Amino acid sequence: MVTYREAMRQAIREALTRDDRAFLMGEDVGRYGGCYAVSLGLLEEFGPERIRDTPLSESAFVGAGIGAALNGMRPIVEIMTVNFSLLALDQIVNNAATLSYMSGGQFNVPLVIRMTTGAGRQLGAQHSHSLEGWYAHIPGLRALAPATLEDARGMLWPALQDPDPVIIFEHGTLYNIEGELADDAGPVDINTAAVRRPGDDVTIITYGGTMRTGLGAAEQLAGSGVSAEVIDLRCLRPLDTATIVSSVARTHRAVIVDEGWRTGSLAAEVSARIMEEVFYDLDAPVARVCSAEVPMPYAKHLEDAAIPQVADVVAAVQMLGG
Repeated sequence: MVTYREAMRQAIREALTRDDRAFLMGEDVGRYGGCYAVSLGLLEEFGPERIRDTPLSESAFVGAGIGAALNGMRPIVEIMTVNFSLLALDQIVNNAATLSYMSGGQFNVPLVIRMTTGAGRQLGAQHSHSLEGWYAHIPGLRALAPATLEDARGMLWPALQDPDPVIIFEHGTLYNIEGELADDAGPVDINTAAVRRPGDDVTIITYGGTMRTGLGAAEQLAGSGVSAEVIDLRCLRPLDTATIVSSVARTHRAVIVDEGWRTGSLAAEVSARIMEEVFYDLDAPVARVCSAEVPMPYAKHLEDAAIPQVADVVAAVQMLGG
């Protein structure tokens, strides 16, 4: 059995082994082994030149990563949480995402930024938000959300081959999940969504931490005779619109599950694309299940009430009728 964090560690080890230009940098990634123990043991294996502990300044070490990428290296930058990435927003949005376009393609930034996202761990509002939709809004970035062991293991290497910056969002509740992972598990496609469960009556569209919520809802709905197809977006920018609309055109109903806030959410973008592409195939309005529009609570019962749960998704499907 392999955990999600171990799959991520395998991916980093593979990258550092295959490419001498690759290195990991971030807060506590070395001697401490990473805030979520993803890089545990890598300092001893690869040394301080390849596993670099940084000062507590996201803007500084993300900027250093951009500079290293511009000079031919393949940096993997770890930011503890998506909330902390806001301290490096200028570097990510105004530098990493724009340099290729502004230089007419003369300069590429082959940088990978890994960050933990999401709630469900009672870490308070400063450590628990889902801001993936913010980054999915930015041209020049690729945004990935591995929700399975295979994707946790297989997304990093192809991300490092991308000439443009890639952000990998790792949901904090996934690190401890475990399952079987083939010994020869390798790179995965980072361009398309994945159908995690086929179905005929409704399409449940999810990503990251909400993918398991969507699967749980589909399992519960099956008990009442509703066949739900579950799509894992996986790549949030660019979105695989073709897979989404192909499924909805067949099931005629769609529910989008997004841990982000409803207003201006990634779920809103997916909903708009469905309406633009397959409006006349819909038998009911597109439904969205999102987080409550409050800073994420610390108290367990309030946190649970604020984020999408299986029962919320089931209720949304049932509201569509049919």
